[in-house]
Amino acid sequence: MRRLFGTDGVRGIVNEWFTPERALRLGLAIGSYFGEGAEIVVGRDARAGNEFMVRAVMAGLISSGLRVYDAGLLPTPALQYNVRRRWFEGGVMITASHNPPEYVGVKVVLSDGVEAPREVEAEIERAYWEERFRRVSWASLGERVRRLDDAIEFYVDGIVSQVDDELIKRREWRVVVDTANNVGALTTPRVLRRLGVKVLTINSDLSHIPYREPEPLPNTLNDTSKIVTAVGADFGVAHDGDADRAIFIDDRGRVMPGDRSAALLCKHIAETRPGLPRRVVTAVSSSTLIEEYLRSSGIEVVWTRVGSIVIARKMMEIGALAGFEENGGFMFPPHQYVRDGAMTTALMLEFLARERVKLSEAYDSLPKRYLIKDKLPLPNREVVPKVLEAVKSMLEGARFIEVDGVKAIWDGNWVLVRPSGTEPVLRIFVESPTEKEAEELLRKIKSEIMKVLGAGQ
Repeated sequence: MRRLFGTDGVRGIVNEWFTPERALRLGLAIGSYFGEGAEIVVGRDARAGNEFMVRAVMAGLISSGLRVYDAGLLPTPALQYNVRRRWFEGGVMITASHNPPEYVGVKVVLSDGVEAPREVEAEIERAYWEERFRRVSWASLGERVRRLDDAIEFYVDGIVSQVDDELIKRREWRVVVDTANNVGALTTPRVLRRLGVKVLTINSDLSHIPYREPEPLPNTLNDTSKIVTAVGADFGVAHDGDADRAIFIDDRGRVMPGDRSAALLCKHIAETRPGLPRRVVTAVSSSTLIEEYLRSSGIEVVWTRVGSIVIARKMMEIGALAGFEENGGFMFPPHQYVRDGAMTTALMLEFLARERVKLSEAYDSLPKRYLIKDKLPLPNREVVPKVLEAVKSMLEGARFIEVDGVKAIWDGNWVLVRPSGTEPVLRIFVESPTEKEAEELLRKIKSEIMKVLGAGQ
């Protein structure tokens, strides 16, 4: 069966692949999955095309007999929080998250506030391709759409209730917030001001043509980093398009990888909330330094496949104090089992206030590693098992994690080789104590992989 859903939702270029016709059809398929009369909340970000996307999807939901609550513009975690904490049986978020601005997308959320698991996605895909849609009688199509005007306020209240606001307010914080010209501008500055923070926002007007790329990466945050140091801020935080990620910039202007900030927060949560399970869940793309750093606090690290949905569902299955990805997605279960950029920022304020340290000092307390990410074209997916076996043979004696490709760990080094879930490429991660060691290791790994790929053509 042809796939619609990728790693997280359905995405495509607006008015090319993702047309109004496809959006309507997807709305019908989603509506047919939920039972007649189900109450669903729908929200969107500020991307181009989302005004017609949201109407097309809502038309399909209504035709299938659902009752729709329109939350308007808001971040994905704000919609998810409203679904989980209120009476809704599900949600639909119109967003392409961190994708380039020409993309639009749709995420399906279940009643627990978490994105639909793979088996639910498969049911929706079958209905979409086979056009097995439920349509209700005209006689039942009365008032089917209502506004949900307090969704953002409800969400902001929820975040503030999870942290020690009095502790945070005792510090005169100065924080730069970069919202990628999207819906994080509606929530994160509001949360921080409630916590007594002086906020400087940049890229905060809602625009379908953002000043920077929606994904917060070191190369897209150069200007933001300069502003953090120029204004003497305590730190900066940058979101992606739908504000479920938070990438921090320390007071020296250094962009922190998401797994580094997550390690700091995990130890803080374990110390301040002792009733939570002493384990964290993360994807194999995260650094192994987190094991080294968290071991002294008796915190177990559980590795999963890449994807926030996988991490969230594993947390719910086994219990955890947090879950995270190296891309800045951090999940705090007492709040909700999903990535939440504003909640992560509030936790960072609480951590720094409690420890009475600068973010740069906390960053420097972590083990030192140098990470390189690369990729190689993958013309034939059938050769992947041979590639992974070649990597294992090359690194014989290492500790291997094989939940998603192959991750090899030894002596402060690690290598991850995995096929992408969204592109015909092999993704390669290499981390070593120094830049020189990482570059040499990457060269050897790529050379070995190219031998296998060349033999498979």
